Amino acid sequence: MPDRRPPARAARLILGDERVSANPKLNNCLRGWRSAAHDWVVLADSNVAMPPDYLQRLQAAWRGGTGLVCSTPVGARPDGLMAEVECAFLNTLQARWQYAAEAFGLGFAQGKSMLWHKAFLDQRGGLQALATEIAEDAAATKLVRAAGRRVHLVASPFEQPLGRRGFAEVWARQLRWARLRRVTFPLFFAPEIGSGVLLPALLVAVWAGSLAGIAGAAGLVALCYGAEYRLAARAGWHRSPRMLAAFLVRDALIPAIWLGAWVQSAIVWRGNAMDVRPRRAAVDRPYAPTA
Repeated sequence: MPDRRPPARAARLILGDERVSANPKLNNCLRGWRSAAHDWVVLADSNVAMPPDYLQRLQAAWRGGTGLVCSTPVGARPDGLMAEVECAFLNTLQARWQYAAEAFGLGFAQGKSMLWHKAFLDQRGGLQALATEIAEDAAATKLVRAAGRRVHLVASPFEQPLGRRGFAEVWARQLRWARLRRVTFPLFFAPEIGSGVLLPALLVAVWAGSLAGIAGAAGLVALCYGAEYRLAARAGWHRSPRMLAAFLVRDALIPAIWLGAWVQSAIVWRGNAMDVRPRRAAVDRPYAPTA
């Protein structure tokens, strides 16, 4: 039998965090970042499904002028309608827009998987530099752009297994992300109310005030949802007979989530109450790149 034990590697388990920001994820990663001994570091969420070639796919997206490589999550293995709605948000809406933005040279970071060249970030303040925004991926986007570099995406995004989701869970998560986008990129967030097709179609039907207008609106919805389904099929993302219902629920929620993002600036993330309003300075202590 072949020896299937992993090769010997120098490794340490680092426990504890350092509070440099209101972002618990950033605080938790700081000691690991300072102790990292290699040139490339990946910051990854625990709910990312990492394929065997995970690191190779991240590295393959690095090219000249790159400051950061990341991957948007695509929902997989949903259980129940609301988990399907989460897939409709993550896959054919958010991933679609993120890849479109990169195609036009406006790539932005997604915190699920981020590949950094350590020296590049250390020269700009290290991991603490990402504490200038409440969301580390928003801070990463601004830091990379300020350096004259670009954010690039992996060719094929990594999955996030969803399992069962309830309405309250999906609502809370989407509202939290919306509030973060509203605070960190308000000009880009403002038109999000029209990102789903249902609201524009209803406005067309009301404006037309006729059966022809209603038929045209229904045709618009069918065309857009058909294109979304085709995108999911082409990309190999989750598909099911409930996708139409998931699209409708998602697009009905988008205006309510958009309005909710403007009303309140407080979020709860993994039990941590956080105020997402911009702050003048989020870093209190100087950065030391060595442990």
